[in-house]
Amino acid sequence: MDTLKVRDAQEVEDAVRAAIANEQPIEIVGHGSKRSIGQLMSTNAVLELSALNAVTAYEPNELIITVQAGAPMADVLSLIDSKNQQFAFEPMDTATLLGTTPGAGTVAGMISAGLAGPRRIKAGGARDHLLGANAVSGFGESFKAGGKVVKNVTGYDLCKLLAGSWGTLAVMTEVTLKVTPRPESERTLVLRGLADVVANKAMTAALGSPYDVTGAAHLPGSALRTTAGALAEIAQPDQSLTLLRLEGITSSASHRAQSLRAALKSFGDAELIEDDASAALWRAVRDVEPFAASGPRALWPVWRIVCPPAAGGAFGEQLSRESGGEVIYDWGGGLIWAALPPATDGHAKALRQRVEKIGGHATLIRGSDAVRAGIDIFHPQPAGLAALGSRVKRSFDPTNILNRGRMSRGSAT
Repeated sequence: MDTLKVRDAQEVEDAVRAAIANEQPIEIVGHGSKRSIGQLMSTNAVLELSALNAVTAYEPNELIITVQAGAPMADVLSLIDSKNQQFAFEPMDTATLLGTTPGAGTVAGMISAGLAGPRRIKAGGARDHLLGANAVSGFGESFKAGGKVVKNVTGYDLCKLLAGSWGTLAVMTEVTLKVTPRPESERTLVLRGLADVVANKAMTAALGSPYDVTGAAHLPGSALRTTAGALAEIAQPDQSLTLLRLEGITSSASHRAQSLRAALKSFGDAELIEDDASAALWRAVRDVEPFAASGPRALWPVWRIVCPPAAGGAFGEQLSRESGGEVIYDWGGGLIWAALPPATDGHAKALRQRVEKIGGHATLIRGSDAVRAGIDIFHPQPAGLAALGSRVKRSFDPTNILNRGRMSRGSAT
């Protein structure tokens, strides 16, 4: 496979124009950390953005950072952490789940995937923190969308379309993101031994309380049997963990944690875990460590299921019982990660029939090439929505030259 390493935005534009002229679809990568997510693509040329790795502007007082598309997430996170700042949406590091190099993902890859962590329930997703982008469309033309200030929108906020597009609309060359101050302190309340449905009720009660909960996750005991790290340190045999996070000024976080503990007394006596130990727990939840590629479920397909939070507990309980798989819950039950036993179709048909009944959707995040070749990785859309998506795609990339076939089976030709 031919790989073209570009050094600046002009070279990106030249490469896309050459691809159009030669009718040669191209695969867009940074460091390739998420290449195994999505449909198998029929391209034999790669446009690599790893050399576009500079931080072009960082203004901590203005809470914005502008970086080139190939900047490694590990470097950017280290930089903003040095100023006690963060990306509030907690971008997921897929390395644990996919078995790739930790921290190797790029900023553009993070935006293209749009995979937000536990704080999504409060802070929103990647698209909500994307202020502006420079990119090259499938016409081979450079364009700018958004800007470099928080209050910037006049008319349609075009750059938001790039978040979650998996590189199928345009090649990002530079992005501007909003950062936020890192909380001074955090506290996690741990409830033990709750069944999935009961835990769902506890998370709902916590999120509906006035105590400003910024994370609500539930891990059944069976999913914790072979886990390691921070979760293993507090896990007990076959006992579930329900985690509730509170952040802010130390005195405020402590007071709210004690008040929430009292409010949830009917669900059991909550333990309190603080600061660094608490942060380690939420990194494990964010990166789905119980289903790590290095663990015993390495060959199991892993699904990311988004559904109405109130239905999450019952749905996950039924899914794990009937499939023999394991689930963990984030976003108060609105996000379910499911590791299911190996099957020819990765359980796609049965899973989607179930999830559609509750108004949700499911995306395969980890699966073998054989499974990926035979199913829709991304949940099939209703006809009207699919038609709208096709029109958006054509308006950015009329010849389907960028990441052809990655999001839609049958569009690879």
